Amino acid sequence: MNAEAFDAAVIGGGLHGLSAALHLARARRRVVVIERRWTGRHASGATAAGVRTLNRDVAEIPISLEAMDSWHEIERLVGDDCGFHSTGQLLVAETEEHMAGLHRREARMRQLGYRHEEIIDAAELRHLVPALSRHCVGALIARCDGAADPHRTILAFRRACEAQRVVIAEGCGIEAVSHERGIWLLSCGAHRFQAPMVVNAAGAWAGRVAALFGDDIALGVRASMMIVTERVAPLLEPVVGVVGRALSFKQSDQGTLVIGGGLQGAADLDRERSTVSFNELAKGARAAADLFPAARDVRIARCWTGIEAQTSDRLPVIGASPKAPGLLHAFGFSGHGFQLVPIVGAILAELAVHGRTRRNIAVFTPRRLMGEGIAA
Repeated sequence: MNAEAFDAAVIGGGLHGLSAALHLARARRRVVVIERRWTGRHASGATAAGVRTLNRDVAEIPISLEAMDSWHEIERLVGDDCGFHSTGQLLVAETEEHMAGLHRREARMRQLGYRHEEIIDAAELRHLVPALSRHCVGALIARCDGAADPHRTILAFRRACEAQRVVIAEGCGIEAVSHERGIWLLSCGAHRFQAPMVVNAAGAWAGRVAALFGDDIALGVRASMMIVTERVAPLLEPVVGVVGRALSFKQSDQGTLVIGGGLQGAADLDRERSTVSFNELAKGARAAADLFPAARDVRIARCWTGIEAQTSDRLPVIGASPKAPGLLHAFGFSGHGFQLVPIVGAILAELAVHGRTRRNIAVFTPRRLMGEGIAA
């Protein structure tokens, strides 16, 4: 059977794969997105969709700030606002000791030339979030941060790709690859695709995909859990986290409370399934009740978990394979990749089209994780 020819093939139909495809298509490349299930099936569809620059690893801050600029103009990129609201994000201190740590963080950011994070005192904190428990003493805030609607975002990126004539091949898992005369041949059951450039954006399965191309990249998995409650009267606008606890707390446009923060369930890559640990999930519910007394009697409507990749240093893999010509990797976002979606797609398109990017991504090189064993 003849293989359908493209300029670039993107493996993985999550948001990073769709963003890469969109930017490549707008660079006049013919692109196929190859997805084992359907677009947004795993991490992208299970995320809390925080759009956060706050408290990121220093290595990520330059691309995160650039991505934030894109989020504030996201409708220009994908034709939809993706449900993005810039209501700010807060990292709350419950004790003076925690507050001291936030002051140190702010001072370090200032030394590095960044001004997107600032300290607020207890009075301003209570003005911004009146429902917050009175024992909280202050917070670190990123006022331009916020959150979006994950499913609306997936649909917007998919529609934007389709408008650029990106081919989206769902129900198609890569089984074998070969390389000849500068062209990759990708086999997927009865389907075959060929392209000189391939983007590996396969999320939690990206390590397995990389191995098909000869790249041994250490990769672990996460199964972050979420809670959604019944609808309640308006309680808060910013997204709230807290020092020393696994909590992310926000209210959706529909009035439901969305509670996350990185508490982990269990993931099974072979079965492509994840399960909730209710003992762990209870910690998030308890933290939410401690910080927001008005939420103590609110009923939980549902909970879920999704599967995503995690690296040993919690930084993503973004860059060219050191072994396989024409292969680019973008995965391992370790629970904080949603906000980076617009800029990672742009970086991958630059690498594919020009062989380089104007952004400094050396710290994200795939080489750093090769041969280190399986990440925790």
